Amino acid sequence: MTPAEIVKKWVDRFNAADVEGLAALYAVEAVNYQVVAEPLKGREEIKKLFEVEFGRAKMVCMPEMIHEAGDWAILEWRDPLGLRGCGFFQVKNDLIVFQRGYFDQLTFFRLQGIEVPPTYLDA
Repeated sequence: MTPAEIVKKWVDRFNAADVEGLAALYAVEAVNYQVVAEPLKGREEIKKLFEVEFGRAKMVCMPEMIHEAGDWAILEWRDPLGLRGCGFFQVKNDLIVFQRGYFDQLTFFRLQGIEVPPTYLDA
């Protein structure tokens, strides 16, 4: 599969809040770096992130554009509440090996009605 096809599958599973399905798209040693936190290393840490986030918020990813270059796909997205962001996915052997996401975490909390955790601002 191409990186763009993997990202389309990722979006489908994300919108279904399919934690197991999402985790299966990542290589065992994948790295997921969301700019608001330290990098997550390994499929299990990434799976835990999805469990936590889907447990506290209703999240929807509406792709605006998916770009592809070599083994990379770039997802420009928005959600129904007005949040916007982008994600960079490196794909090898049909698995995500690296992901970097950019979005405004404070806006996410505000739009979702989530209180900002005290440790978020301590870093």
